[in-house]
Amino acid sequence: MFAHLSAFIQHPTARSIGWVFSLQGVLFGTWAALIPFIKHKFSLDEAELGLLLLSLQGGVLLMNPFSVPILHRLGAPVAALVSVAAAAAFFTLPMIAPTIWLLAMALFAAGAGFSSANVAMNTCAMVLEERDKIRIMSTCHALWSTGAMAGSALGGTFTGLGVLPALWSGGVSFLVIIAIIAQKNHLLPLEKSDKHERAAQSGQKFAWPSTGLWLIIFLSLCINVTEGTMADWSAVFMREVVISPEFAVGWGFAAYAFCMATGRFMGDALIARLGAARVLRMGGAVAAVGMFLLALLPWMPFAMFWFAMVGAGVALGAPVLYAAAARAPGMAQGAGLATMNTFAMVGFFGGPVLIGFLAKLLSLPIAFAVVGALALWWAWQAKEIQK
Repeated sequence: MFAHLSAFIQHPTARSIGWVFSLQGVLFGTWAALIPFIKHKFSLDEAELGLLLLSLQGGVLLMNPFSVPILHRLGAPVAALVSVAAAAAFFTLPMIAPTIWLLAMALFAAGAGFSSANVAMNTCAMVLEERDKIRIMSTCHALWSTGAMAGSALGGTFTGLGVLPALWSGGVSFLVIIAIIAQKNHLLPLEKSDKHERAAQSGQKFAWPSTGLWLIIFLSLCINVTEGTMADWSAVFMREVVISPEFAVGWGFAAYAFCMATGRFMGDALIARLGAARVLRMGGAVAAVGMFLLALLPWMPFAMFWFAMVGAGVALGAPVLYAAAARAPGMAQGAGLATMNTFAMVGFFGGPVLIGFLAKLLSLPIAFAVVGALALWWAWQAKEIQK
């Protein structure tokens, strides 16, 4: 089940792409663990926090249509390196912003960097898969999850033990920038084949979804609502519903990210063996059960297992759907992926906003149960996805 990883490890360009994924994951995991600090610092309720998180979505939605022209001008490798480095700088700013308005602006900029990096690094993985006839997409997403797990666990633990959030976030961002610069020697040579591929294409750079993309988009919306809920609300859920110790508020997301990463490391082999539709259906069912159990039995240490189930359930959603969108016929390089991503990120960043309002109106456990219902819907609809 893990035999394909040896080929990945021995391939220097594949390793560099994996590093880019993991470094972006570290940034996002660190941010996820520090959201309760932002909530407490500005005395925000659930609905106000949800509105604040909308700033991230705004940055994503504004940048996403421009990410394809940027990718075509700079090339996917350069765009990936620059975007992750920019996101690293921007994700530090929320920890030091003195006012809520400056905080919202910082999150907007971070969302723009996140969006551009997302399209570029997935395109890098797709280009390498096509060039060298290997499967790395799921492994790369596994490394993103591994980075997110490490960022969340370390960020939550050390800030819970007294390290200043701004100091921790700044140190992480500095190390990420240094690490991303170190990848250029192996990643930039991919630009040659990437440039040839772009020159050979004459399709539109961005387009309204074709009929074939709509199912991918709707499934991705459901999966991204689940992922976004875990990223933005898991630490709050651990603190306010599970009533976990302060140093453990990031552990729920870490358990989720650990199982997501494990599933994705097995994903390239599982997808080839079981097929995309079956993998998505099984994942939706497991994620739904995990969300329902979190709503019904939010107790330590059981909650850690429920978060882990959600992580296992969503693990292969993004690798399957990103790969399918990246290869959408009749569209230029990155266009299908960016088109889907425009809508999917509404789920990732907009879903948590809805969760905030549902939590304010009803309760956070009930809001989690609503996400579980969406997971059931994606399990039902995934039968239409082709292998």
